[in-house]
Amino acid sequence: MTSKVAIHRLSTGVPGLDEILGGGLPEFSFNLIAGPPGCGKTTLAHQIMFSLAGPQRRALYFTVLGEPPLKMLRYQQQFDFFDTDAIDQTIRFVNLSEDTLGGDLDLVLKRIVEEVESFNPTLVFVDSFRSIVLSGTSNDNPRNTLQQFVQQLGMAMTSWQATTFLIGEYFAETDANPVFTVSDGLIWLRQSVIRNSMVRKMEIMKMRGQPTLPGLHTFRISRAGIEVFAPVTVASSQHPPSKTLDASPIKRLTMGVPRLDEMLGGGLPQGYSLLVAGPSGSGKSVLAAAFLVEGARLGEAGVIAAFEQRPTHARSPAIAALIESGQVGLVDSWAPDLSLDETTRLLLSEIHRLNATRVVIDSLSGFELALAPTFREDFRENLSRMVMALAASGVTVLMTSELEDRYTDLRFSPYGTAFMTDAIIVQRYIEVDSRLLRVIAVVKVRASAHSNELRLFSIDDAGLQIGDRVAGQEGLLGGRPTRKASPARGHDEGDDRSPAS
Repeated sequence: MTSKVAIHRLSTGVPGLDEILGGGLPEFSFNLIAGPPGCGKTTLAHQIMFSLAGPQRRALYFTVLGEPPLKMLRYQQQFDFFDTDAIDQTIRFVNLSEDTLGGDLDLVLKRIVEEVESFNPTLVFVDSFRSIVLSGTSNDNPRNTLQQFVQQLGMAMTSWQATTFLIGEYFAETDANPVFTVSDGLIWLRQSVIRNSMVRKMEIMKMRGQPTLPGLHTFRISRAGIEVFAPVTVASSQHPPSKTLDASPIKRLTMGVPRLDEMLGGGLPQGYSLLVAGPSGSGKSVLAAAFLVEGARLGEAGVIAAFEQRPTHARSPAIAALIESGQVGLVDSWAPDLSLDETTRLLLSEIHRLNATRVVIDSLSGFELALAPTFREDFRENLSRMVMALAASGVTVLMTSELEDRYTDLRFSPYGTAFMTDAIIVQRYIEVDSRLLRVIAVVKVRASAHSNELRLFSIDDAGLQIGDRVAGQEGLLGGRPTRKASPARGHDEGDDRSPAS
């Protein structure tokens, strides 16, 4: 019995791309990078080329342009991956524009073969391949001409043992095109404009011999080049959350707010996700800041994702000082067209950089507004995936959520997200003697006893101060007096809405 042939995979050097490819790019494969104009095809090809090219792996880049390659290179030099020293050393550019003017694909193929045999590259790029095809299309028999050219080019590339990339402007993957069939890999780039948002996505439609990550994956083009944001899978985490069932007692984190740990049943269990919900000005961000400050006091690094206001010395002096000292990492990307996967990657990057154990997302309402419109439609589903990924990394997550205080019922989240969190704290206002007072309650702590009391609280220079239990006529919710709170504890799972008591 013959042994299996092992296929060597090349690392593309594009962040996130190897992951969705299924481990890298198969060596000696015949690939097509396709998509509409302006979606990043040439940038992707150049980034892969400059990453892979070297003394032992030379690259040949064919251009089919009405202008010299120097103009294209002038723009590509703006990217960080561009290496001027590699030009004409390990990377050579060849312009095929004159060869394609006659429309004879046999002559074009002959020129490609001559250049390849002369330079002996292991990486070959043809940009734009579709321009070659259009120049050689015959009105008499266009399909056979193209079919023959593609087959001959594919056979030649295989005999050279070169990894090949054809870059082409294609608008629909359903087009009957022989190059789609012959190619070993098909990377499709897309872009769409919704309102004022530009969203770019990548799909690996085909990659022979390896399991790719299915679906559309968002990517961004920056000064560094292209970065692909593959979805974070919970299974990839090496740090399971502490709330998994075992015989050891659950470690609890202190919140940094006097009396709140007692209400939570001894603190917030490590690895839990906590939702702090309440109307504007109720103190959600103050509580979140106290959570991070308490962690820093105990030597625990934290990360805050700020989607409403950046923490400054004027707004949050304690958090601003921790960010400056490096004890708290800040994710406040105001780049347009954010996606859930991109945000999750930014958070995990900061978590791993600082070895952080506490994470704050302030707030979910601002986070939703920061997303591109196309991602808001599946906000609940994607948010659930992000919470699971963060929890799987072992961190304890506190999220704030802006709520409209309706007075007639208790709402915990406008997104129906209460089920995906392990604990819920609700803050709200009550009116007593023509004054607005703040109250706080622990609605849910999964698998743990906790207080069911409504307590008054205030905010001063020292932070959030929890006071006495609301009782009798002081607790007017929805125009009705509350029942006197009982000191009993229970296991409340919570819901996104429950009637006022």
